[in-house]
Amino acid sequence: MISNDLFSVKQRFGIIGNAEALNTALETAMRVAATDLSVLVTGESGVGKEFFPQVIHAYSARKHKKYIAVNCGAIPEGTIDSELFGHEKGSFTGAIDSRKGYFEEADGGTIFLDEVGELPLSTQVRLLRVLQTGEFIRVGSAKVQKTDVRVVAATNNDLLRAIAEGRFREDLYYRLNTVPIVVPALRERKSDIYLLFRKFASDVATQYKMPAITLDEGARALLESYHWRGNIRQLKNVAEQISAVEQSRTITADILRRYLPSESYSMRLAGEQRSDMGDMATERELLYKILFDMRSDINELKRMMREAMEGVSSPNFSAPTHHAHRSDVVGLLPEPRELIHERYDYDDAMVEVVDDDVARELTKEDVQREQIIEALRRNNYRRKDAARDLFISERTLYRRMKALGIDDNTK
Repeated sequence: MISNDLFSVKQRFGIIGNAEALNTALETAMRVAATDLSVLVTGESGVGKEFFPQVIHAYSARKHKKYIAVNCGAIPEGTIDSELFGHEKGSFTGAIDSRKGYFEEADGGTIFLDEVGELPLSTQVRLLRVLQTGEFIRVGSAKVQKTDVRVVAATNNDLLRAIAEGRFREDLYYRLNTVPIVVPALRERKSDIYLLFRKFASDVATQYKMPAITLDEGARALLESYHWRGNIRQLKNVAEQISAVEQSRTITADILRRYLPSESYSMRLAGEQRSDMGDMATERELLYKILFDMRSDINELKRMMREAMEGVSSPNFSAPTHHAHRSDVVGLLPEPRELIHERYDYDDAMVEVVDDDVARELTKEDVQREQIIEALRRNNYRRKDAARDLFISERTLYRRMKALGIDDNTK
């Protein structure tokens, strides 16, 4: 049984669902709204994290002041400081006038920093200062200014992992994460899936003056058991597609299945168990697998080289009558570009030995560079598609390409 206050919040913001995890997240938002504590909203992409800062602002003492939502991942790294903190005239090319930043504009109100994990480290330092002291400096200015802003941040990234990898400041994390709110994934709200689908289908029918679609029992069972990697955003997309395309207004499981990526594809993208990748869902784990596979290849290569060299030194060894190709000796093992091979001639037989010292010097950056270049090649140098293959955002891919000296036309 939900409280009247919680029912009122859902009705006001159009939030549908009665899952316990969702109710807990909303209740936390309502309780913390009366304070000025920083809040960090976490959850997968598409779960509706953007509603929670709106709830917090609407039920706070700041509700009559400005509410500004900022997508940190959509602002180029070179201009984000200016967007957040403002700039002075002439501070950079194109700065023809002085300009207020979002923190200055939202004085007395609330700022929602979506995708906060995408902020560059230099901007993180500025943000930390605002949270600690309420002070900021415009780009190109030496004057310290004050602001009174409540910050609510959101991310679908693992910030603790980002801290371990040096991509996010630990002190900023604890400043933002004063009150954590975790938004559940759609697959954890199975009882809400059909309610949401019916709402989206009804909205389309009303907007375009057509009969609403309905699901038979088989379609509803499939809907509720599906993984929904894209969460509510994906569910809405499917409801709108079917409503617009299908002539029949009663949807069967076979019809619905045509609009859903295969479960194996969805599970692969979500990083769930697969025969060739196990349960590695993150880029770091993928890199570890590559390194382990490479290490195994090197060890196997060394073993085969030892056997080949022992055969050469054996009195019973008889040299072949042709020059052995490398694949005759080592098989079809992947060859990292950085490994150096030394050639040894024994009579007519030629073998190659991997320099183990060089192999040990192979760095994470080397492997990462190879993986990025290979992903770009596979996707005809379309950065967006390559980023999806690597399970990272396009902006993160761009930053890493820049750091590793890779351009879009690297061949």
